[in-house]
Amino acid sequence: MTKLPATQRPDRDLAKVVAASRAPAIARAAAVLRLLGKSDVPLGLQTVARELGLVPSTCLYVLRALVAEELASFDPDTKRYALEAGVLTLARHWLRRDRFNDLAQPLLDRISQAFDVTMLGVHIVGLDHIIVVTTAQSGGDFQLSAQIGSRFPALISATGRCIAAFGDHDDATIAARFRSLRWDEPPSFADWQMQIAETRAQGFAVDEGHYISGVTVVAAPVWKTRDRLSHALVAIGIGSALRRAGLPGLQQALLADARALSRQLCSED
Repeated sequence: MTKLPATQRPDRDLAKVVAASRAPAIARAAAVLRLLGKSDVPLGLQTVARELGLVPSTCLYVLRALVAEELASFDPDTKRYALEAGVLTLARHWLRRDRFNDLAQPLLDRISQAFDVTMLGVHIVGLDHIIVVTTAQSGGDFQLSAQIGSRFPALISATGRCIAAFGDHDDATIAARFRSLRWDEPPSFADWQMQIAETRAQGFAVDEGHYISGVTVVAAPVWKTRDRLSHALVAIGIGSALRRAGLPGLQQALLADARALSRQLCSED
């Protein structure tokens, strides 16, 4: 099983985020929580401070506040920090409010099995990033995977083309964000614009090896309200295998399910 690449070390950009934020303490706390959440092992103060570029005394203040709020735990024996169960309470409240996961999961499971692909349901956070909120895998010997909670740049790959095509963002902002993206095989901006036009015309997007060499990504947009793009259904597989499995069939199945899901979510709004 091969993991998809995560964002290009977003924690390293914490200084920029804090500088632009009206609530720098919250920005620091969020960065610490994300770092603890991504780590497979508890982390010490110096490691957290170094990874985030924080002054250790500032980092200690943030960590102690998170422990007091039961969002992080501290082991006095090892002097290390980890996520605490309090984050589950926040996640549970969000999942209860957002019906996307419940409605999308059976669709992801069905397409994953039918076409032997990894399926993701992603939540779109403007032009900042997308977050994986649900997944499905076919059980094949070789699979690409992404963990729930993984974050990716908003405009990257096929999902990014959907956001650019349907997200109602101005051209200058789109162009500036495009220049910051990192691809294995970068498309030119002119080619990318043509692909966005194709996405707008056909209702779904395809990335064939640009984001990850040899990997094809198909994405279809999902609306939670009639005026705001909120999610996407994403299929990921080895390009040659997808062509053998029937890429056009996958594209149409993904588009049909995304449209049906949008109708369900909009009718509940």
